Amino acid sequence: MKNSADIVIIGAGISGCSTAYNLAKKGVKNIVVLEKNYICSGSTGRCGAGVRMQWGTEMNCKIARRSIEFYEHANEILDYDKDVDFKQGGYLLIADTDSEIEQFKKNIEVQNACGIPSRMVSLEEAKEIVPHLNTSALKGAAYCGKDGFLNPFKTTDAFYKAAKRLGVEFYTFTEAIGIKTEKGKVTGVKTDKGFISTNIVVNATNAYSKNIFDMIGIDVPVYSERHQILVTEPVEPMQDPMVMAFGLNLYVQQSPEGSFIMGRGDANEPRDLRVTSGWHFIEEMAKTVDLILPPISKLRVVRQWAGLYNMTPDKQPIYDKAENVEGFYYCVGYSGHGFMFGPITGIVMSEMILGEEPTIDVSMLNLRRFTTGNLLLEPSVV
Repeated sequence: MKNSADIVIIGAGISGCSTAYNLAKKGVKNIVVLEKNYICSGSTGRCGAGVRMQWGTEMNCKIARRSIEFYEHANEILDYDKDVDFKQGGYLLIADTDSEIEQFKKNIEVQNACGIPSRMVSLEEAKEIVPHLNTSALKGAAYCGKDGFLNPFKTTDAFYKAAKRLGVEFYTFTEAIGIKTEKGKVTGVKTDKGFISTNIVVNATNAYSKNIFDMIGIDVPVYSERHQILVTEPVEPMQDPMVMAFGLNLYVQQSPEGSFIMGRGDANEPRDLRVTSGWHFIEEMAKTVDLILPPISKLRVVRQWAGLYNMTPDKQPIYDKAENVEGFYYCVGYSGHGFMFGPITGIVMSEMILGEEPTIDVSMLNLRRFTTGNLLLEPSVV
């Protein structure tokens, strides 16, 4: 293992791999990425595999749009020898209350202003888009055909391989256990396999980010919350878009292989690092799916699992550098949409580290917003 690096990135999910790739692409030569398990073993590898542009804040809409535009050409851009399996079948957002319909209308105004081709659809059109949808339980819907499904393992692998070709060193099963500072500056990272001298560290660990922040004494208002998902047996294609409901609390989509992937939130989920799963989730999931998408409720479940959302008070990410520790940067707190934002995360973090003009101005997503009260609440999160 190297004993020195220009930049050490902690975490090899989509954020860490994308940041490493973008830095290396811009000419940074001596980059090390540390991962305590294997590539894509954290939140990225446990996500629901959906990517969308239908958000309620301008910032999230801009980041999501640019990320999806990247994903549309990811195989070519990253020179990937496989396929990231990007399927743009759309997202159909459904609502069962009048207040939610009003929120959809507000969201679409923001989305359209950002160049996102979303629109309100009638229940009749929603039924045409998803024929097995039970519209009798709904008030209305919104739709964007450019949203879709993306394989998180293959996508992260594409960034990982592209970064490696550019000279980035990845050390898997290597845990960061301490960060050394002197006179308010980063000087190195202690791992369970040795010490790496460096002046720049990037915390890209998301769900496990508080462990890293604690190493240098930074208090960040994030917490990790368990979210459970299940996958069914594969069947013939029957649903193109992701069906998502915020009030009814579900997301359901069919993968290119035919399996249905679905999940839901729960305010009572534990706020720690457990990734176990249980019967209560699958029972509640079955009830909701039986109401909204009745034929799918008859499918057999192959397995279920859990991943971790790293939540912030306004459900938007934090892109920033430490004020009191020079050389410490972080991209965390995605609140369930870190995979969707992966390409832009790498771009904005590389620009921040290198002092470049930002492609997208994410300065409002700094840590200070939580003390100044300048929060940007995202209303569209499951």
